[in-house]
Amino acid sequence: MPVGQTWRAGGLDCLRWCDDRAATSAGGGLPRRRAAGHRVGGDRAPAGELAARPRRLPSAARLPGGGPITTGTGLVLAAEVALERVRGPLDTLVVSGGIGYVDAMDDERLLAHVRRLARESRRVASVCTGAGVLAAAGLLSGRRAATHWDHAADLQARFPDVVFDHEPIFVVDDGVSTSAGVTAALDLTLAFVEADLGPEVARDVARHLVTYLQRPGNQAQMSMFTAPAAARHSVVRETVDHVAAHLSDDLSATALATRAGVSERHLSRLFVEELGVTPGRHVRQARVDAAAHLLAGSDLTVQAISVRCGFGTAESLRQAFVAAYGVSPSHYRGTQRRLTAR
Repeated sequence: MPVGQTWRAGGLDCLRWCDDRAATSAGGGLPRRRAAGHRVGGDRAPAGELAARPRRLPSAARLPGGGPITTGTGLVLAAEVALERVRGPLDTLVVSGGIGYVDAMDDERLLAHVRRLARESRRVASVCTGAGVLAAAGLLSGRRAATHWDHAADLQARFPDVVFDHEPIFVVDDGVSTSAGVTAALDLTLAFVEADLGPEVARDVARHLVTYLQRPGNQAQMSMFTAPAAARHSVVRETVDHVAAHLSDDLSATALATRAGVSERHLSRLFVEELGVTPGRHVRQARVDAAAHLLAGSDLTVQAISVRCGFGTAESLRQAFVAAYGVSPSHYRGTQRRLTAR
């Protein structure tokens, strides 16, 4: 069951939730849960960094029943106040995910508290599969939401009235913010810090964390530069390597199949089995990802980038970029430059 935590940082009063089936309660017959605020996984950023800057102030765990909890690593944390006694107004309610999020989505007592505290909070957010808890509480109906890419399909099937997007790092829709897993919590936290306290404070936080200032929310969770090679078949591996090294070449299905020495149909079947996408879709995503890196890290013109990445024209790149990231290449480059200039 999710666990709450409040903290204050520069005027922010926040309540956070997380859960983990691997953690156990110390008593009272309460469902298993993991402590908020420990520096493990996707829930470390909100409490740790909002509380750390601009000045350090104590945080307090809020648990159903107020009992102590034992984390999956053996660390025991004591709750200072029972969850039932927590009252607003709160600044930010953050629901953080974990292994036990499915149980949390079925816990009506918990969901009632989430709904109550959401009404008493200025801002509501989730990290990773915490979006499932928000959805179960009815707080995401009709909204677009981000979550960990590996759980998006399951959540979409359970909550058809929510548009779960596995691509972006975080999404803000009508006052509700949802983020992807693990490090995406830090990106969302920095966005909150910047919105509430200004870019200088956000830069100070990022600098102390020795991290990139802030990735835009529409940046993809997974790309050809970060996703592990999943292909086991040698034909797929070699074709993927060829694509990455020859983005400006003819990478049509016919050309790739000829190079691999197989039929187009066979190559397509292998790609779908190994990577879940056709060769054409893989090539398009590889080119868009490469263009994104060049837009952010070089002074090449959009036209030059479109040629280097195999799009041929700036308009072709623009169409592919908007389809993948929801923004134009020029807008993406401007966002990246504003962030790095701070």
